[in-house]
Amino acid sequence: MPRVAALYRHPIKGFTPEQCDELTIQPDGRVAGDRVLAFRFADATEPEQRDGLDYWPKSKGLALESFPSLATLRVAFDHETQHVRITHDDSLLVDVVLDDEGRAELVEIVTAFVLDSPEWKLLQREGRLPLALVGDGERSRFQDRARGFVSVHSEASVDALSAALGQTVDDRRFRSNVVIEGADAWDELAWAGEVRIGDLRFTAEGPIVRCLATHANPDTGIRDAKVLTTLTRGVGLPEPTLGRLLLLNGVTGSVDDTGGAGGVIRVGDEVTIG
Repeated sequence: MPRVAALYRHPIKGFTPEQCDELTIQPDGRVAGDRVLAFRFADATEPEQRDGLDYWPKSKGLALESFPSLATLRVAFDHETQHVRITHDDSLLVDVVLDDEGRAELVEIVTAFVLDSPEWKLLQREGRLPLALVGDGERSRFQDRARGFVSVHSEASVDALSAALGQTVDDRRFRSNVVIEGADAWDELAWAGEVRIGDLRFTAEGPIVRCLATHANPDTGIRDAKVLTTLTRGVGLPEPTLGRLLLLNGVTGSVDDTGGAGGVIRVGDEVTIG
């Protein structure tokens, strides 16, 4: 029987995940505390619209796809106290509460870090500075897709990819919320219909097409694994896909839809397909 092996949330879009023992799934189908903040370019501080929903394309802000050095930062976020702590190489960079002063300090410190990174030239392009920290620290809203979703992949798929690459790759490269064990490699790509995790019921949506963010080592920030071409040429998938999107049952996808029951997913929960 497949089970939940690990759970993650990513408080700041494009930054390192926090590993959790449990995740709360909100009535809108998103993970509480996941992608509640984002650093956006100066000319992209307001959302675009897609299917009547707010959409924040990652190409218009700090994200691992273009700024792999972000992987070297370690983020701790206290959802209750709105406290953000960022370290680098075990050294404290910033430790603030999300008030106006704290947000300004976060922007200052993160901007300085990126300008001192190998990707510094990307911030010199027109319309990118000053960076803006958007999000209220409460509402989960900065996923790659306007609808949100819960993302999941299996350990076996990552193991199969590692074998094809000839090197071990870490689950964190794929930035999923849920990692499962006990399923065969690539099984999640064929899921259809209902997926039950613990007491929560979801509908399997599309597979996750991956981007250059997966090439970045989650500890060093160095692009040291050619994940995309290995998924297609090495594994033989038609697209560089790994993992699946899940939509909480009862959520229809309309603006501010909170029709799902919500609940909690825990490490060890059984996963049932169909």
